[in-house]
Amino acid sequence: MAKLINIGYGNVVNSEKIVSVISPDSAPIRRLVQNSKDKGQAVDATQGRKTKSVIITDSSYIILSALMPDTIAGRFTSNDSYGKDETNEE
Repeated sequence: MAKLINIGYGNVVNSEKIVSVISPDSAPIRRLVQNSKDKGQAVDATQGRKTKSVIITDSSYIILSALMPDTIAGRFTSNDSYGKDETNEE
């Protein structure tokens, strides 16, 4: 079963589709984000706040989040996400 990861402000992403979570600080990542916006493949989940992480999916979509990459990465292993954890199913 797919596990949904909370990426902030009520937004969730399917954890099975995430390839990487990176910081938007470098110029190549900023270009990647801009190109994705131009193609219509960017999803802005920042709710008007500063982008602190860029989530790259296996379907070439880019998701912008206002949470730090460390915070999102930590939610992969913690219970701070939505949905059932496969290890807790009965």
